[in-house]
Amino acid sequence: MMTGNELVFPGDEVAVEEEYYASDGTFAENGVIYASQVGILELDDKDCVARVVTPNPPNVLREGDIVYAIVADIRNTMATADVVAKDGVDRGLGCETYATIHVSKISPGYTDDVSKELRKGDYIRAKVTGVKPSLQLTTKDDHLGVIRSLCWRCKSELVKKGNGLYCNECKYSVTRKLADDYGDVII
Repeated sequence: MMTGNELVFPGDEVAVEEEYYASDGTFAENGVIYASQVGILELDDKDCVARVVTPNPPNVLREGDIVYAIVADIRNTMATADVVAKDGVDRGLGCETYATIHVSKISPGYTDDVSKELRKGDYIRAKVTGVKPSLQLTTKDDHLGVIRSLCWRCKSELVKKGNGLYCNECKYSVTRKLADDYGDVII
């Protein structure tokens, strides 16, 4: 059996369940704990946890993460979006990127029409509220919501005007659930 602080590979036996619980980078099967990734084995005797820490961990989304996404579709009670990045991380995502935003999770106030708050093609900042069984997002907070939007007619960038957006080319106004820094975000 291993003693800890050594390099392990997927499938290596690292501990037994009688002494440790399987944690990050490990899994248990038939009372034996195995490494599920390449990394350094850590056997935490205080908390009785076996984990494998990789020097280059995958960029996996967790509840509470702030993400950037592009609205892919609008339906009656929800929007779907493709998550393109996690805030503060330059590395690409190594997990599911198709997400849903339920109508009740879009705005702090009552919303009965998703299309008044989000539109297909909008760039949004959102918070991950769930990862199982599927990726779920919210844009309820002030700092969350649409950060960039294009006019559906002429494709020029919409500018913030009051609580909504305005197209200088088409002289067209629309409503959206805007992030508090709409227009100041560099994509």
